[in-house]
Amino acid sequence: MKPVPFVTLWWVLLLVSRLGATRKESPEETSFYYGTFPLGFSWGVGSSALQTEGSWDQDGKGPSIWDAFTHSGKGKVLGDETADVACDGYYKVQEDIILLRELHVNHYRFSLSWPRLLPTGVRGDQVNEKGIKFYSDFIDALLESNITPIVTLHHWDLPQLLQVKYGGWQNVSMTNYFSDYANLCFEAFGDRVKHWVTFSDPRTMAEKGYETGHHAPGLKLHGTGLYQAAHHIIKAHAQAWHSYNNTWRSKQQGMVGISLNCNWGEPVDISNPKDIEAAERYLQFCLGWFANPIYAGDYPQVMKERIGRKSAEQGLDMSRLPMFSLQEKSYIKGTSDFLGLGHFTTWYITERNYPSRQGPSYKNDRDLVELADPNWPDLGSQGLYSVPWGFRRLLNFAQTQYGDPPIYVMENGASQKLHCTQLCDKWRIKYLKGYINEMLKAIKDGANIKGYTSWSLLDKFEWEKGYSDRYGFYYVEFNNRYKPRYPKASVQYYKKIITANGFPNPREVESWYFNALETCSINNQMLAAEPLLSHMQMATEIVVPTVCTLCVLIAAVLILLLRSQS
Repeated sequence: MKPVPFVTLWWVLLLVSRLGATRKESPEETSFYYGTFPLGFSWGVGSSALQTEGSWDQDGKGPSIWDAFTHSGKGKVLGDETADVACDGYYKVQEDIILLRELHVNHYRFSLSWPRLLPTGVRGDQVNEKGIKFYSDFIDALLESNITPIVTLHHWDLPQLLQVKYGGWQNVSMTNYFSDYANLCFEAFGDRVKHWVTFSDPRTMAEKGYETGHHAPGLKLHGTGLYQAAHHIIKAHAQAWHSYNNTWRSKQQGMVGISLNCNWGEPVDISNPKDIEAAERYLQFCLGWFANPIYAGDYPQVMKERIGRKSAEQGLDMSRLPMFSLQEKSYIKGTSDFLGLGHFTTWYITERNYPSRQGPSYKNDRDLVELADPNWPDLGSQGLYSVPWGFRRLLNFAQTQYGDPPIYVMENGASQKLHCTQLCDKWRIKYLKGYINEMLKAIKDGANIKGYTSWSLLDKFEWEKGYSDRYGFYYVEFNNRYKPRYPKASVQYYKKIITANGFPNPREVESWYFNALETCSINNQMLAAEPLLSHMQMATEIVVPTVCTLCVLIAAVLILLLRSQS
């Protein structure tokens, strides 16, 4: 008799818990849970280097694949925007730390720029001491403000020279170059950094960079490139973890993990076995692709079977999904001190068979389709809906599937609607309230969640979408060269959640909402006055130097006249 897959059993338990509930009103949605998070729960916000720093070619920084991608031609990024300046965060460290203190966060998650520290990507070529000093000073400034740094080693900005010379993550040599880079970071910053994230959302990095070409390096190696890139990323993660474990852990007493993004996949029909299997498959191709090797030593069985079968049907001698050797499986298994999870939305999943003759692709390999309920609130950004109950289910799934690991939520947030400059972001407040409450319910269910990182501190460069999507608590006026920041209403609301460590009672929580909206109306007036202030500032910069120059010239002429008369 064929054993029942563990995930199927999980779905059976979910079905039992939902008997008597309708599709539109599941038990999780009917009640708001008032209570507080465990003592010591860590609240934070996040960002990444490429999206915020700017200064793409200053102080010794080398080019990244995203610099090359955005500079190389038309149509790759909405509005042909670049991250050359972004939020100008490289020169606004102290200003942004004031914002973090204003939010009352316990931690700040940010990434290091590999090409800022190693311009060619290779440690043996050159270490950029200005880059080392920049991040060292930033870490010190955070700690002086009692803000814990959670540091990501790689958030998609691979040094361009590694892409040109070796083909980037298509080449297994990246594992050694990444290990050298990671060891440099452990050596330079590990005395103060105790939470390391090797990779941020590597699934998107592989899929959009090597399958669809929507992200740098822009390759379209359908059905092969993303699996090869992911294979090497997983090996690189394991090698960095072992380096820390063998060399640095005893001295520095830190933790190393990975951050994996995944939406929740809910079967369209919970009573249909094919839809249940499709939802399982969605989660394994999304989260299990990276988590399973790290926690169980190999790719999910459903990925191996399905990609192997389709590869054979396409006339290939070997599966397009690479294999780990027995030694590699043992080496990779257990290489995470915590599981980082990113989550934004939920999809309904139903089965759809894609014939192998359509050719290899990640989409075809999964044999499913993602659907959205028309009743779900649409946040304006493509494919982003507010579905809080899916968050609780993903957290519980991860907790059960991977053996109760410590979980840090590394990314969760909502983008602002296109072209909206309204600082009274009521919909983001509702999103925060709903998703954070579902996380609290997951902790009540037994999930071992240690911290939450809301995404993100600032509006910033959003990859192929340029500056059209705004995820920030702080609005950034990108048309002003000084990139001023303005707090949205959600700043006040999130700060109240952090201060209360949860949701104490209905009256207090309701008051947070109205207080937040009161403050944002004042901030809206400031934002409305921004163009005038900007013009005045620009005029001052032009007029004052001009007047000073004229005064100097007049003084010089008077001196000459006086000398000639004498």
